[in-house]
Amino acid sequence: MNVWIAIGVTALGCYAVKLLGLLVPAGALERPLVRRLAALLPVALLAALTAQQTFADGRDLVLDARAAGLAAAALALVLRAPFLVVVAAAVVVTAGVRAIG
Repeated sequence: MNVWIAIGVTALGCYAVKLLGLLVPAGALERPLVRRLAALLPVALLAALTAQQTFADGRDLVLDARAAGLAAAALALVLRAPFLVVVAAAVVVTAGVRAIG
């Protein structure tokens, strides 16, 4: 029963956050600083999520095949490869390092 209460409270919280976003005046959203932050915030959050998923295992920091795959993806991005090639490079390198080690 506690799980359903947590799900309900989370759903209500998410709805309240969305509703709160609709109440922000349009003039506040047109400020250059707010527009710049809105453009950069998703990139920062995605980078943090990627780093957490790559270098964390529970409460420990790890350096394993996932880091090699991330490095391969970064190299493919530097070379301006298409998105599917970036993903494929990361998958192949990660699988290769796991197969070796």
